[in-house]
Amino acid sequence: MGRGEAMGRLRLLAEERAFGWHVGSDRLIQAGLDALLADVASPSLASLAGLGVREEHLAGELFDDVVGELGLGFEVPGDPGAARWALAHWLAGRMVDGELSPGHGAGLIWTEAALALDHPEGLREIVEYATLLDGWDENWSIPRERLEEEVLDAARELLKRRDGLAS
Repeated sequence: MGRGEAMGRLRLLAEERAFGWHVGSDRLIQAGLDALLADVASPSLASLAGLGVREEHLAGELFDDVVGELGLGFEVPGDPGAARWALAHWLAGRMVDGELSPGHGAGLIWTEAALALDHPEGLREIVEYATLLDGWDENWSIPRERLEEEVLDAARELLKRRDGLAS
């Protein structure tokens, strides 16, 4: 694993934790070890990477130290609605970047963002595709891959609207 990939993994885990998702100590320690082996430099990194089973309870705090030292911090908006929109955009970006499957990402946008936001119009298309993918059957006339590509198109549009690029 190269330095860039190791930094990307650390950033991704920091983002997941910022959104309140559970990230196991084993993943934090492994990411620290991978980063250390990829020549990432941080005062707390060796301590994180070297944690044993009996020290796993220290992983979260050490990981947060590493994230701060490397400038990888990620802050979720304090307003609950804005936080849900930030999550929807973050998930859409992960789908577009190929880090999250379209079906899984659309499902997360539906359950973790759209429901809490009372199904806003801006997420309607992704939610519709999420429901189709959730119930998809191989006997349907439309291939699953086509639905997944439609989800990716909707995710790209969501990101364009966020960035003010939509016309």
